[in-house]
Amino acid sequence: MMNSIFEEKMDKTISVFRESLSEIRAGRANPAILNKITVDYYGVPTPINQVAGISVPEARMILIQPWDMSLLKEIEKEILKSDIGINPNNDGKVIRLTFPELNEERRKELVKDIRKLAEDAKVAIRSIRRDAIDEAKEKEKKSEITEDDLKNEEDQIQKLTDKKVEEVDKLLEAKEKEVMSI
Repeated sequence: MMNSIFEEKMDKTISVFRESLSEIRAGRANPAILNKITVDYYGVPTPINQVAGISVPEARMILIQPWDMSLLKEIEKEILKSDIGINPNNDGKVIRLTFPELNEERRKELVKDIRKLAEDAKVAIRSIRRDAIDEAKEKEKKSEITEDDLKNEEDQIQKLTDKKVEEVDKLLEAKEKEVMSI
């Protein structure tokens, strides 16, 4: 029977794609854009969400409230250094990130980026399919499985691939709608 390792690899690909989508700024405030930003906390690079409360009080604003006020400037500096494209507003107590409205051109640009990410995910899934089929053919060559078993495995692998590609397409479609309707 088909190896579940290949399904796990496909699921991991989809998980990475889903995370990439969550980090795309679509006009709405999404705290996930801060996931990759770290601050120096007692000599240790620490994610912002581990040193501050992060909330979304309005649709287009993220509020960052450090638990240790001495980190306020450091958080502001790291956000400015990151490539999220939003200038932090520091009032001495909290940092506000205000997301601008998206214009039509920027929306189309985002959709293009999202489609590229989706295509990359599909290519990765198809590559995993190829590896799975190669492994099945190798088993057949070594007489570990019959020709009929090989055919069955190839069918199963293709069905799994189709299912996973469809999952990517659904995520893509949902994100495109989100970007175009904000």
